[in-house]
Amino acid sequence: MKLYMKKYDKSVRNISIIGWADGPTSIFIAGRTGKRPLKVRVKNWIYRQRRKSIARRIRPNPHSLKQVTAFIKKEYSAAEMSMDSWQYRDNRASLREGLMMFRQIEQRSEAVSRIPEEQFPMDFHIYEIYIEGGRMEIEIDYRWDVLGISYSGNRKAMRKLKAMGRRIQLYYGVTKEDIQEESKRYSSLLTALASD
Repeated sequence: MKLYMKKYDKSVRNISIIGWADGPTSIFIAGRTGKRPLKVRVKNWIYRQRRKSIARRIRPNPHSLKQVTAFIKKEYSAAEMSMDSWQYRDNRASLREGLMMFRQIEQRSEAVSRIPEEQFPMDFHIYEIYIEGGRMEIEIDYRWDVLGISYSGNRKAMRKLKAMGRRIQLYYGVTKEDIQEESKRYSSLLTALASD
């Protein structure tokens, strides 16, 4: 397949798809994907080394999501978001859709909205933590063992929130089986600890 770029009238021989996605969420990069700059290669090497080092230090110390909830309430005064808020409804719908897609890839958004709650039950909660200059949301579904952490704020707050997110992830922990199987829970912890 040969594509042409009209503006420069150059042919494109390489096309990369990022994230193994298809459809409207795909990112396509057309053109040469040759050697990366030295700075990028060094950063990637440092990240890989850091990740390997952290992977060797992770030990089994799991906690249940109920324990994580008690921890964030005690340590950070997290407050559960109202189930009537638009953010709660939007995040819950997104998680429900994601779980359904994971379970049944061929179904899409309109099919998910038609499936009654009894067929795909959830025990979904969102906790909020506010600090000066930022906020954190912790999404938990006890039924499906889902823990999601997101945060936003200014630079100073982001450093604090990132440290809080790492601490929560560490508290949630992993089991010996998670480490051996390199499960999603293990991968999430490893990524949180290895990121700058």
